[in-house]
Amino acid sequence: MKVASLSLNRQTIQYLLITGNYWAFTLTDGALRMLVVLHFHQLGYSPLDIALLFLFYELFGVITNLLGGWLATHIGLNRTMNAGLILQVAALAMLLVPTHWLTVPWVMAAQALSGIAKDLNKMSAKSMVKLLVPDEAQGSLYRWVAVLTGSKNALKGAGFFLGGLLLALLGFKGAVAVLAGALTLVWLGSVCFLGRDLGRTTHKSKFRHLLNKTPAINWLSAARLFLFAARDVWFVVALPVYLSSALGWQHGAVGGFLALWVIGYGGVQALAPALVGRTRPPDGATATAWALALAAIMACLALVIGLSDEPARSLIIGLLLFGAVFAVNSAVHSYLVVSYARQDGVSLDVGFYYMANAMGRLAGTVLSGWIFQVAGLIACLWLSALLAAMAALLSLKLSRSRPASV
Repeated sequence: MKVASLSLNRQTIQYLLITGNYWAFTLTDGALRMLVVLHFHQLGYSPLDIALLFLFYELFGVITNLLGGWLATHIGLNRTMNAGLILQVAALAMLLVPTHWLTVPWVMAAQALSGIAKDLNKMSAKSMVKLLVPDEAQGSLYRWVAVLTGSKNALKGAGFFLGGLLLALLGFKGAVAVLAGALTLVWLGSVCFLGRDLGRTTHKSKFRHLLNKTPAINWLSAARLFLFAARDVWFVVALPVYLSSALGWQHGAVGGFLALWVIGYGGVQALAPALVGRTRPPDGATATAWALALAAIMACLALVIGLSDEPARSLIIGLLLFGAVFAVNSAVHSYLVVSYARQDGVSLDVGFYYMANAMGRLAGTVLSGWIFQVAGLIACLWLSALLAAMAALLSLKLSRSRPASV
């Protein structure tokens, strides 16, 4: 599946197209998430109810990542990316129905489509980058993946802000209609210009190969599951609801603050090669050290919030520290999976890895609503610290699995 005779110019153009598709999708995905959280909280839904709205989003993400890589080897990564874009348009269109149709099952179904779309898009983008960079250029691969991942998260933060802004200016349906129209234009451009020769293998992978991975991919995937559960167990539902209900922040302030946080988080991810791995790409020991740092930050934040008379200030400072360290963790992981992935079957390995990622988000999302509703924000913070520590423990198994040198 090695891409031959691609000039640097064509490689760059395709990389820009892939990144542009990923950016546009991520902008609408972040906006949609903020719209759903704030709109249904405004309608009186409990934190657990809101978390359940995203249950199918995460669950179908798990399934999509498992099957999407196998599908891409048969039909090509360009088709899986374009399918993700049009499915997101369909998910947005489902939310334009009359208000009395917006029941929990209906919104869950729309979120299921969105979850399929998001993970088809992400798996396709990350796998395509692997195919555009020669095996011996691991330093370039690290930088390209870091820019793709970091810029995506910056755009997700912008999407949070956009969602809050559009909700305030246009209302729920107006905001959703604008997002659906814009993404339709992106899909049309992608169908016309994205290369049609990426990702399809000459050797068709059998279905049984979906779970047949190298030890490095298995351990990294397990660590990724706990890492993202550690983030979402307090960030997805607990934090925005806490800011809105306990601290009295307006919807625009919540969306704007979380947007700035995710933009900064994405910026740190994009700069990760300059911060970590300047002389050589990161390895399993790097992943272990940064996961331990994340666990320590969450434990300290839980202690400080519990003792503080001004929780807002402590929470903001802790959130900034968490974001910076988590960004490096995520950038290191994103590089390692692309580096460990087999050239002939990259989408299978990347898809399996992001299946674990989706499982972590699923567990974190449900726990975020449940633990916050039952025990409050501090309990979510302690659980986050425990999950990050588990990610560090699993990363110890990666110490002997160094990617190829630059």
